[in-house]
Amino acid sequence: MKSSLHTLALAAALTALAGCATPPADRAPAEINLVAINDLHGNLEATKFTYTGVADKAPRTVMAGGIDTIAGALQQWRREDSELLLVGAGDMVGASPALSAMWADEPTIAALDMLGLAVTSAGNHEFDGGRKELLRQQHGGCDSPRPDKACQFDAAYGGAKFGYLAANVVEADSGKTILPAYRILEAKGVKIAFIGAVLKGTADVVVASGIAGLRFLDEAEAVNRLLPELRAQGVGAFVLLVHEGGRTVTPFDQQYCDNLEGDLVPIVKRLDPAVKLVISGHSHKGYLCRVGDTVVTQAQMGGHMLSRIKLMVDRQSGKIVDVDARNVVIEQGAYPAEPKVAAYLASVRERSNRELAKPVARIAVPTVSRSGDGADESALGNLVADATLMAALPYGAQVAFMNRDGIRQHLEAGPGNVVSKGQALATLPFGNTLVVMDLTGAQLRTLLEQQWVADKVQVRGLLQVSEGFTYRYRLDANGKATVSDVTLNGAPLDDGATYRVAVNNFLAGGNDAFPMFAKGTNRAETGIRDIDSLTAFLVRREQEGKPAGLPPAQPRIRRIQ
Repeated sequence: MKSSLHTLALAAALTALAGCATPPADRAPAEINLVAINDLHGNLEATKFTYTGVADKAPRTVMAGGIDTIAGALQQWRREDSELLLVGAGDMVGASPALSAMWADEPTIAALDMLGLAVTSAGNHEFDGGRKELLRQQHGGCDSPRPDKACQFDAAYGGAKFGYLAANVVEADSGKTILPAYRILEAKGVKIAFIGAVLKGTADVVVASGIAGLRFLDEAEAVNRLLPELRAQGVGAFVLLVHEGGRTVTPFDQQYCDNLEGDLVPIVKRLDPAVKLVISGHSHKGYLCRVGDTVVTQAQMGGHMLSRIKLMVDRQSGKIVDVDARNVVIEQGAYPAEPKVAAYLASVRERSNRELAKPVARIAVPTVSRSGDGADESALGNLVADATLMAALPYGAQVAFMNRDGIRQHLEAGPGNVVSKGQALATLPFGNTLVVMDLTGAQLRTLLEQQWVADKVQVRGLLQVSEGFTYRYRLDANGKATVSDVTLNGAPLDDGATYRVAVNNFLAGGNDAFPMFAKGTNRAETGIRDIDSLTAFLVRREQEGKPAGLPPAQPRIRRIQ
């Protein structure tokens, strides 16, 4: 009897030891699979993508992205985990190709719903049409500041099924957020809070009138304030979706860089340590990095890559205990296109191409480049500035300026160097309107010097100027600029004189860190869209027998060494 009891006790002890080695299933960490996308910018179709990964000896160029292939990849990964969550880090729409932009980006929002996007932070480009348009895109309806585009693809637009998040965008008067700050999602029986934020500098890069009455708060402070509220709801796992980015020389697929730089880094450093994962956007870079104990990811842009992320969450505490992330290039052919999404893309193409294929005018060269010599002028910058000036002449305009980032792609021509409507729209997709104002010669001189404020020229490039306006500049060892020899139509700029200046409404509000434009007086809101001024200019130049696109014989902006 004693022997039998001893045997039973030994067996029980061995069973207990075995239990310690292999915890019950309900005590093992939960494995949560995420896929992250950022900065899609309405790229419904695949585009060329050049990259160099860890294993590549030379750069590779492939066709990557496209909603049909993205859907195919997601379908394959959901077979591995049916509870996989697709999330975003902003700029899903805005600065989009004509295929999406001509329909107020409604086809892209519908495509994201088909992909199963759960939530995304708002990005700065979600505010391109202002608060009213962002809320319409979320909730539906046809009351839009872009009536020529909204509800034109489908007569009834129902809004996005996924949720936009913005913890740091509030009403100036009430302090209330205009979008939800977070959403709690559940997978594998655990709760995860996805918190959204957009760069606090959004007001500098969107049209001021569209965000009147809004404040963009510090990103880290807005996030940290939410954690007690979330913990009270039983949440211990926090993921930040932030439309702000960084940069690194480390390859996009290397795990994990420790040299991330840029505006995102100080934000991450000030986050509550419980935020173990930051999914970022805005800088259009691919990276997998660590900032302290926090994993920070970004998946380039345009749907070229997706971030696959695995979270291990402790079931007892609800906290993230491990993060594994990798970036995957979504190369055409690597994943079979998902049939329903491919059929939808085909329908968008068919509807769009009839309109986009319409010819506009012949230009002088197959491609007018938006790329300049360093931060100086470009052939396309000259062309757009000239088109702006021509359209604004009835309002007394004497000179026009154009921001380089407002020109999104090279102006490409088809057979016979004929530009189509779609190719023109790809160049100027924002639908900005032209404003004419008075500035003194002294204000114009100050404006030119503002181009080098805080080294922003390295990011935004110099303003592009219209024909007849020239100047020279010199940079000292500290990067401070001295502007000289400013002329208009051959005459030196008179600091005391008043000049009529034409710009788009984005610049007119003082955006892109050009506050001088906001001081312009005697304003004329022309209502002329920049794309209409461009196409009218191309038509007129062809009619005159001088097709547009050739660079000027002499540069308008010259750097003195």
